[in-house]
Amino acid sequence: MAVDQNSGKVEQPVQTNTEDYEHLLDDYSHFVPPAEGEILEGRVLKVTGQEVIIDFGYKSEGLVPIEQFRSPAGEIHVHPGDVVDVMIDHGEEVEGYILLSHEKAARLRVWENLEKAFQEQLIISGRVLGRVKGGLSVDVGINGFMPGSQIDPRPVRNLDSFIGQDIPVKIIKLNRRRGNVVVSRKLAVEQEATERKTTTLEHLQEGAVVTGVVKNLTEYGAFIDLGGIDGLLHVTDMSYGRVGHPSEVVHPGDEVTVKVLKFDRTRERVSLGMKQLAPDPWEGVVERYTVNSRVVGRVVNVTDYGAFVELEPGVEGLIHVTEMTWSRRMKHPAKVVSPGDQVEAVVLDVHSKERRISLGLKQLEPNPWTTIEDRYSVGSVVEGRVRNMTDFGAFVEIEEGIDGLVHVSDLSWTKRVKHPSEVLKKGQIVQAVILAIDAKSHRLSLGLKQLQPDAWERYFQTHHVGDMVHGRVCRLAGFGAFVELAEGVEGLCHYSEVPGYSGRKSEAPPIEVGQEHDFKIIKMNESEKKIGLSLRAVTEDEERARLEDYQRQATAATTTIEEVVSVKEKKT
Repeated sequence: MAVDQNSGKVEQPVQTNTEDYEHLLDDYSHFVPPAEGEILEGRVLKVTGQEVIIDFGYKSEGLVPIEQFRSPAGEIHVHPGDVVDVMIDHGEEVEGYILLSHEKAARLRVWENLEKAFQEQLIISGRVLGRVKGGLSVDVGINGFMPGSQIDPRPVRNLDSFIGQDIPVKIIKLNRRRGNVVVSRKLAVEQEATERKTTTLEHLQEGAVVTGVVKNLTEYGAFIDLGGIDGLLHVTDMSYGRVGHPSEVVHPGDEVTVKVLKFDRTRERVSLGMKQLAPDPWEGVVERYTVNSRVVGRVVNVTDYGAFVELEPGVEGLIHVTEMTWSRRMKHPAKVVSPGDQVEAVVLDVHSKERRISLGLKQLEPNPWTTIEDRYSVGSVVEGRVRNMTDFGAFVEIEEGIDGLVHVSDLSWTKRVKHPSEVLKKGQIVQAVILAIDAKSHRLSLGLKQLQPDAWERYFQTHHVGDMVHGRVCRLAGFGAFVELAEGVEGLCHYSEVPGYSGRKSEAPPIEVGQEHDFKIIKMNESEKKIGLSLRAVTEDEERARLEDYQRQATAATTTIEEVVSVKEKKT
């Protein structure tokens, strides 16, 4: 024990733990001065205006000039507690501190990392500093060079667009002695794409829901980058509703969630769908749109055969051109509706499996054909406008939705009409006689010639077989000549009824067009409107008449002679 001379108190000896001594001895035994050029890790203890004090595990603390931690902008980027790389700088001591260098350690560490990345073909990050001859300057810890051919798998036109960007690169050449590093972004991008593609292919399967980025758009769809492999999102699979162009739904760079519809692993083709992630609007459509119910929708498209009406997103109905109006004369649906119109229609039919709904506009109005027999009768005279003409007749509209057909054979009693335009003009107002009504088939037969007396009927009433008539040869056929007897009335004179005709084929017809003769009616058929004529009968009648006249004259002469002889005999 020891006695304190000042206080007189007895001092107790300090108890020292043996383990503490061993620990201190063990710590000091490691304070072997590190070799020059060896990179050490140190912890920042203090930052002053001139230097940074660092504990690097030696018996003395280290000192690094503050300038080695100053950024180009003049900012100090180190704080107490930070762990930094340092190395002994010449082994000098400054006021009890070991002089350290952060710059040398950092530069040495960079080369070590670059060599490791080069040997193991690792992808590292680099910042593009600017353009240089033949390529770009890239900071990978030191200034490296990236040739223009190594910037991207595809040719790059604008190199300036990369300046200031942090990009992934691979080291393709390294010379530490000369301080040269050549890097390639192209190889890094290709490697990353290959790795992403491999990972994607391992997990990709039909029915899977995946996330991708819209790469580019076409007229028929969008290509989605799923991670090293592109999938096609067709425009028809973007929405249940009508999509005119993919840009109405997605844009390049958008992140989208899609469903894998088809996946051909061999050909690496992927078909994607977006609408398949939403409920199908056609489910339950039969219950929502019952036949004969009235609906309201928006016209989204007009074609030659009808108009498509959107009843709800993804559900459209078709109003066929024949269901737009009761009139048959409508030429194009655009005459009735236009895209964007709000229209009311009647549901005619629903086929949910085929995704078809048939709609009608004309059903909103009464069908004029259902009451036509109440308003018109056969034989009555009506008036209408000529709406259309065909080779077989003309259509006349007698009221809205009611067109009647005037057949070409009912245009004239007397003229042989080949086309209705010979008698009528489009738009002309005409009167006609109703010949027949077929309400069920929506057919109405009209006649114009029935407004005038039938020339044939009058002719048959005033002429009989055996009558002598006068006529003009209007045309010839292989068997005879057609003779115009009156306006619209013709008869046939067979060549066998022409005097002097032998019947030989080589012989010219014994009668010519334009000649006028007297003919004798030898046949009449009113139902078939046929009249048979004969020139031979006329000649025979004339000869018979001459013979009879001669006989009468001869008889008269004989009587006269007999009377003279009788008188003479009496005188004698």
